[in-house]
Amino acid sequence: MGKRNSLKIVNDPIYGFITIPGRLIFKLIEHPYFQRLRRVSQMGMSYIVYPGAHHTRFHHALGAMFLMNKAVEVLIFKGIKISEEEKEALLIAILLHDIGHGPFSHAMEHSIVENITHEEISLLFMEALNKEFNGSLTLAIAIFKNEYHRNFLHQLISGQLDMDRLDYLRRDSFYTGVSEGSVNSERLIAMLNVVDDSLVVEEKGIYSVEKFIVARRLMYWQVYLHKTGIVAEQLLMRVLKRAKELTQNGVSLKASTDLDYFLNTSVEITDFNDEVLRKFSKLDDYDIIGAMKSWQYHDDFVLRELSLMLLNRDLLKVKLKKKKISEVKISAEKEKVMHQHNLSAHEASYFVFTGSISNQAYRMDKDTINLVTKTGKVIDVAKASDQLNLEALSNEVVKYYLCYPKKN
Repeated sequence: MGKRNSLKIVNDPIYGFITIPGRLIFKLIEHPYFQRLRRVSQMGMSYIVYPGAHHTRFHHALGAMFLMNKAVEVLIFKGIKISEEEKEALLIAILLHDIGHGPFSHAMEHSIVENITHEEISLLFMEALNKEFNGSLTLAIAIFKNEYHRNFLHQLISGQLDMDRLDYLRRDSFYTGVSEGSVNSERLIAMLNVVDDSLVVEEKGIYSVEKFIVARRLMYWQVYLHKTGIVAEQLLMRVLKRAKELTQNGVSLKASTDLDYFLNTSVEITDFNDEVLRKFSKLDDYDIIGAMKSWQYHDDFVLRELSLMLLNRDLLKVKLKKKKISEVKISAEKEKVMHQHNLSAHEASYFVFTGSISNQAYRMDKDTINLVTKTGKVIDVAKASDQLNLEALSNEVVKYYLCYPKKN
């Protein structure tokens, strides 16, 4: 194929035109590993609740890079020394921070691969790209892993007020239509500074920080932890688990070549060599949707019904409680399913299950969001706030859910 011209700008619905800053970053965006993110949804199964939530990890990565560029410009303007090499490394690290997400963002971590987080897979991708680009990502990887001597650079990528959160809250709010989650990212970035190698917010930005923390809490309860979204994601994980269970018991299932590999193979972090990483890089949402469209006709009742539930949005009933669900209640619902469909207890557990969700909008135990006063004093925003009790929002709230079939 002929050599392509370097793309200069991307039109983003949130920020307008995003400039691609440099040839290396353009080449990384152009790479098949990164282009795959166009086919991985940012919010998993949330579109089942919010029909507009079809944006992708590709959208989010470019948006986070745009905000990082703005943040670096603000800090340099305020006299913080950041070299061109450090700036490029920050942009690369935030661009690639989510490259390890599998289909539907989180479902793969708990079903097809074992004991592996998307952060670990992201790092594997970054290291593979570093080899391919002759060590050009070495500094980006060091900052990403928090092994670089300047701590505030890592905080811009991974912290309670990082560019990742500033983008996804605003972007997810936009695509879901949940206006309560919208944050003023420009104002927050304009208020950033660095004191003693730590990221801080200037005191006059306190109200924007308060709004950010409250918006995060509301987005988690209203969107990310919406009970219908929770049951949809749990069903997706169980579809993949059932498919893997059947495949490893010798049952033939229709699936794409690379999905078939992960169904037939137990993969842990130590198994991720270059070949396994290449196979993983071929997986996206379409592999799973395509497979479920075949599995809806399969002889196995569990696989067939789970696939139909997701394809037709005919989900399980879900109840949220403040207290743990009793074993008596769980057993009673399982017995009903076993009797009605002539299933084993193991098979019934695919349709009746419990779990918990938690929401902690702000953490005071580590990596706090600190304000700097005009006198230079640094203080935790939760202690400085007089408008809202942010300390209350630092308490973790846990709820328990029970999923079970609707009554016919």
